[in-house]
Amino acid sequence: MLYVLALLIGIVAGLRAGTALAVTAWGAWFGWLPVANTWASFVGHWITVGIFTIFGIVELITDQLPSTPSRKVPQQFGARIVVGAFSGAVIGATAGATVGGLIAGAIGAVIGTLGGAEFRSRLAAAFGKDPPAAFIEDAVAIIGGLLIVAAV
Repeated sequence: MLYVLALLIGIVAGLRAGTALAVTAWGAWFGWLPVANTWASFVGHWITVGIFTIFGIVELITDQLPSTPSRKVPQQFGARIVVGAFSGAVIGATAGATVGGLIAGAIGAVIGTLGGAEFRSRLAAAFGKDPPAAFIEDAVAIIGGLLIVAAV
């Protein structure tokens, strides 16, 4: 079950990298992710929560801009894989399975990035414009991410 949750948080990272970091940090802050005595204990610190939350909000805002680069460009794609791997590793750390969580998170990020790009382009085509598709993607990422960390 832990690897499934790490995979799912990776998918969230593929959709919204900042959201995956923010919900992971908030989950650690609220104690949903018991990382207190692990290498990932810094994730639940108030400074980390603040930084990751700001990053998530900035990503949500900038993704609404017409000049936002595609998530498939190498830098964006690589960053999402790294964030997915990190978020999955944090989830894995709760049960001493950091490496397995890291791998599952990275795989999830690839799935989320490629699948999310396809999903968003289809939504944008259905709406005739991109902003409604971005808002739906935001909601899926935020709600899904919170449910994932709460389930750990």
